[in-house]
Amino acid sequence: MGYDTAGTQAMKKYPILVACFCTVFVAYAVRYGYGVLLPEMLPVMAVSKAGAGIVYASFFVAYTVFSPLLGLMGDRYNSRALISLFVGLLGAGALLMAFSKSIVQASLFFTLAGIGSAACWAPVMALARRWTDQRRKGTTLALIDIGSALGIIAAGSAIPALVVAADWTSGWIALGAAGLAVAALDLVFIRHSPGDNPGVRHGRGTTGAGFRVTLAGLLRDFRFWLIGLAYLLTGFAILIPFTFLSTYAVEEMSYTYRAATGLLTVIGVSAIAGKLILGPLSDRAGRVHVMMLCGVLIAAGCLGMAWGWGGALPYVSTVVFGLGYGAVWAVYAAVASDYFPPEMTGSIVGLWTMYLGVGSVVSPVAAGWIADVTGTLAWSFVLAGAGAAVSLLLLVPVWRARPAR
Repeated sequence: MGYDTAGTQAMKKYPILVACFCTVFVAYAVRYGYGVLLPEMLPVMAVSKAGAGIVYASFFVAYTVFSPLLGLMGDRYNSRALISLFVGLLGAGALLMAFSKSIVQASLFFTLAGIGSAACWAPVMALARRWTDQRRKGTTLALIDIGSALGIIAAGSAIPALVVAADWTSGWIALGAAGLAVAALDLVFIRHSPGDNPGVRHGRGTTGAGFRVTLAGLLRDFRFWLIGLAYLLTGFAILIPFTFLSTYAVEEMSYTYRAATGLLTVIGVSAIAGKLILGPLSDRAGRVHVMMLCGVLIAAGCLGMAWGWGGALPYVSTVVFGLGYGAVWAVYAAVASDYFPPEMTGSIVGLWTMYLGVGSVVSPVAAGWIADVTGTLAWSFVLAGAGAAVSLLLLVPVWRARPAR
């Protein structure tokens, strides 16, 4: 089969990028919908905050285990089949959460959602990069990543409306149905890369001995490990507000359920601003500079959540946090091909996601345990701020090192 013409590739490009956007949207709506629904789930399921953290951790255990594998497969195999299948698993897991009656059931169902979510970041960003001009990479990935912010906005606004009208199970049913619908969309629109033969195996320079040699060299590069550890601590810091901010506002600050979940909407809106401002800025000022700035913003926002609950301070803190959160993941994805072989972007981000997963598994359990012991979630947010600050320090040696190319 011949290669596509430039015109045909252009016609294919935009539906594929839309599918990538929708995939990121639904993945983040499900991921962070848990924190939105948690205040209503806690009294019904009668679990401690540590127990609630264990359920959330189950999602990230699965996400951590499967992300490296799917990152590798996303570089080498048909993206349409891979992404469509796993987005379907994400939707199925979210749908089953509506029928969970215990911690064990909820953990099993959310594990299934976590398996599906593993294909919704590294393979999707690698796919988008293949269809994007090198000079517009940071901007395009940031625009696609706006889907994550809109997913948070949907979780923080539409889902609470369903809960108030019915109950928390209706929120999970809506999230599950959205996941299954996006899986069908991906199946229709996604193509692996411009000019590809529709065979099963794909990729150039990522197979056989050449792939193993490149991967071995990558694992000896100190920059790979420092960025990975920074990724871990960034994920650790970010997940604490997304797990417990609504519960904190309801239980300790006397917010109504709608007002508390509205704080996540504020994060989502400010995250869009962060993506639109800091994503393009990373194309000019440098990815690592912007990654470090994101660390400052996330740390400041988390500390503000711990101590700033008078007047407008909660909203200022969530805006600052959202600006840093909004840009950070797309910039991490873009920096992979700045410092390392571009044909291995999906594999690298998938390996970094192992670090992210470790931080995300430990984070909700540790934060919930601290809250149970101290009687307040404030110290959990202090811990989140400390994690973001250390991630910033880890990036300093990377900032001083020049990119490999």
